[in-house]
Amino acid sequence: MSWSDFYRRRDALDAVLRAAAGDPAAPLTFDRDLFGTEDELLLALHYRWMQQLTGRLGTALEDSDDDRVETVARTWRALAAEQPVLRAVLDAHLTSTEAIEREQRLLALTAGLAELSEPSAEIARVGAAFASLLRTRPAVVPGRHRRLAKSA
Repeated sequence: MSWSDFYRRRDALDAVLRAAAGDPAAPLTFDRDLFGTEDELLLALHYRWMQQLTGRLGTALEDSDDDRVETVARTWRALAAEQPVLRAVLDAHLTSTEAIEREQRLLALTAGLAELSEPSAEIARVGAAFASLLRTRPAVVPGRHRRLAKSA
């Protein structure tokens, strides 16, 4: 991909998010010359989300002495607050099980709720429970993450 292509794709993603700001659940309008299908578009948007999330998680964990669960929760919520349209579009449209589970595994592993030695499906299951809590609870109570991993 040339720099020209990179900037065209970036600008196209920005345009999709601007158009979706009024109603992120509405059908998405996008340049089909750059993204052949809605799935390709959504994977590109998810990639944008994951790039930002992984970078912020790395920095947050390095800079914090707080509980890992709380640090991951605070970081995810902060990014969701900064990128509400991106998060809402992904929540409304992303159906790629692989992409969704990738994010769930990242959350579970980074928060210390699962270990790499566990089966991938189990890690994703724990991550899904954690992601659900991120969306519904104002804060994760430190010390409760041990029960989440076992009961999720």
